Amino acid sequence: MKQDRTGYVLTLSIHPDEVPEEILRDFVGARYAVVMVRINGQEQPMNREQEHTRDIVQLAGILCRDTDFQKFLVETGIALDASESEAIDWMRNELGISSRAELKNNPDAAKHLLTINEEFKAWKRNA
Repeated sequence: MKQDRTGYVLTLSIHPDEVPEEILRDFVGARYAVVMVRINGQEQPMNREQEHTRDIVQLAGILCRDTDFQKFLVETGIALDASESEAIDWMRNELGISSRAELKNNPDAAKHLLTINEEFKAWKRNA
């Protein structure tokens, strides 16, 4: 894949044994629609929604371990000390969850976490 002045250009390579004969016999300039999906390690289409929920759970853990996030909580008056355990306790309370795994099935808490992350990134840019 590359980019030129008109947009992105994707070159597609198809093994000769996998090209449908109808395509080879069609007129030059015939147009086709192609669908692409990302595949997982089992060569199956990836479920983007499952990926998103896994990512949101990871984000919660990453933030709580991030010393800058811990400083953000202290400097904004949210937490008393900059520690991972304080960040975890605050996040559970703020999101109304008892475990990060609950973020998979709680879209409101997941959305709130994304808002918190945006506030943190803004704070970090201005720090």
